[in-house]
Amino acid sequence: MSEVSEQLFRPQLSDLAARAGVSLATVDRVINRRKGVKERTRRHVLSVARDIGLLSAEDLAAFDATRPPNIVFLLPSGSNPYLRLLGEMVRARVAQNSEGAPELRCFFIEGFDPTALADALRRNARWADGIAFFGLDHPDVREAVSDVARAGTQLVSIVSDLGHPGVSAYVGMENRGVGRSAGYLLGRFVTHKTGAVALVAGSRHYRAHSEREAGFLSIQEELFPHLRVVGMREGHDDSGQNYRHTVELLEQHPDLVGIYNVGGSSGGIARALSEHQRHDIVFIGHGLTPDTRRALLQGTLDVVFNTDPAALIDRAIAAIRSPEAAVPPIKLDIVLRENLPPSEG
Repeated sequence: MSEVSEQLFRPQLSDLAARAGVSLATVDRVINRRKGVKERTRRHVLSVARDIGLLSAEDLAAFDATRPPNIVFLLPSGSNPYLRLLGEMVRARVAQNSEGAPELRCFFIEGFDPTALADALRRNARWADGIAFFGLDHPDVREAVSDVARAGTQLVSIVSDLGHPGVSAYVGMENRGVGRSAGYLLGRFVTHKTGAVALVAGSRHYRAHSEREAGFLSIQEELFPHLRVVGMREGHDDSGQNYRHTVELLEQHPDLVGIYNVGGSSGGIARALSEHQRHDIVFIGHGLTPDTRRALLQGTLDVVFNTDPAALIDRAIAAIRSPEAAVPPIKLDIVLRENLPPSEG
């Protein structure tokens, strides 16, 4: 038989679908090793593909080999510099696409919109074997987590936990302990016998932020009752909102001696303190980024709690690939002006 004749009679995917008694879409998912096909159906389609000569024995062996998982990172959008840095690192991993590594995708979604997060979880679960996401604590998100986990997609919460049985692992700091550490350092750094201290957060819908708040308040009550906590304001991790909140705090509380930003975008707070020449206020924030590095060097920001974003990504991928393995809390780095690591770019 000539080469042209062989090409004419070579089995096609449509032939495989007809012989196997399944749709062409199912055949496409099996041949391209995509999700959404029952194991019994997958093996049946592969067996028929061998019988009609579409796949060789070597091809079938490759199909039985473990496929690297498809993993999606869902990150909150906005002006938070740390989250932008985290997203840039994930997308750099996407571009590398090294052999044997998971296939990664990264999407930014509205950070404080539970409907957007719930929709993104369901939509990406059609492709992903595992999803790493910020746990926004809301009924819509919890319902989506239940649906996605029930369908077999591994879910890992990062930075902020959800406390839901559908989430197989949490990758991040032990946030109540982080809040207590912040309260302890602020109380020790403040030289005044009395005064007001304030908290700024992204949103209490992030369990990480509410847990840090709870830890901070507990240590203040235990060890520093002479300091008056004036409540927590939500700035949605936006530099402009954090700036305005700080200006209002300075105007309303002349005896303000400390601020703890439990969320991100500390640059707005630092700008307000600098403009009002309030370098006497003890300021503690999160995330080592260009804006917090600059504030540390200027002396406006005293302490930064940081989690290495590369380590966070590695730990999240490992948790999805090995869901049975224990995931300990990620390391907390406490950065001061005097131990500021060299800038990487």
